[in-house]
Amino acid sequence: MDLKEDFLETVVSRTKGKSCVIGEKHSFVVIGEKINPTGKKKLAEELSGGDFSRVQRFAVSQANAGAHVIDVNVGVPGIDEVMSLSQAVGIVMNAVDLPVSVDSANPDAIHAALEVYEGKAIVNSVTGEERSLNTILPIVKEHNASVIGLAYDEQGPTNDPSQRLEVIKKILNTTQAYGIPQEDVLIDCLARPVSIEDDAALCTLQTIKLVKEELGVNMVLGISNVSFGLPNRTFLNAEFLAMAIAFGLGCAILDPTVLEMKRTLLASELLSGKDKFAKKWIEHYRAHKV
Repeated sequence: MDLKEDFLETVVSRTKGKSCVIGEKHSFVVIGEKINPTGKKKLAEELSGGDFSRVQRFAVSQANAGAHVIDVNVGVPGIDEVMSLSQAVGIVMNAVDLPVSVDSANPDAIHAALEVYEGKAIVNSVTGEERSLNTILPIVKEHNASVIGLAYDEQGPTNDPSQRLEVIKKILNTTQAYGIPQEDVLIDCLARPVSIEDDAALCTLQTIKLVKEELGVNMVLGISNVSFGLPNRTFLNAEFLAMAIAFGLGCAILDPTVLEMKRTLLASELLSGKDKFAKKWIEHYRAHKV
């Protein structure tokens, strides 16, 4: 598997809206994470009652804060996820003109959401488990979507970067077998809480480095997982984001409304030469005066 001859570009889009390109030559891409009921009691209650007003507000606030893609997850126990996910995706499409990441482990819900989506979406996500690969990837192929591949399989997550790399290779080989172009696969090297495992962040960073050097595919990461259970999570998340970008990350699932995350992204863009004449950095400074 030789993927390093050219820079891969992952393109997601809205038919009547904006497109987004993820790739080494492009600016960092933010997938807004707020439409997810995990840890959000009010959102979970509203979704259970068929109320999508907070979904709409979160979509708009994240778009205004600079998100490039909106993740949509309605995973509340007992909910009709097939109906609710497609409804939420429709509401987000009406609220903002950004591409959507359809976030579910339920194949039927993913299929229903992609049926109503207009454009090229991201499916979040598939794992290296045979059951996951063989149920989710046919749907991804049918709808010409992109897909996020999580670096774990039936053995669960490992803290060995080389083992994670083997799982990633399995995912890439399987997506290729299904006829899904490698540029449509985003690899998630798996952030885990450092409160549980001392070397969790280091393992993730080393895996990112291996993927960049050996495979060259585009990567995405759920940043906030690293700080779960700890105080001052915002600071830890921002520092981890900066480190991950330095190791080769080009896209992350995070909350773009958090000012510290925004500043970290802008600083990384500037210091890596992607913010020409420091235009974005200066505009941000003028807006916030800090």
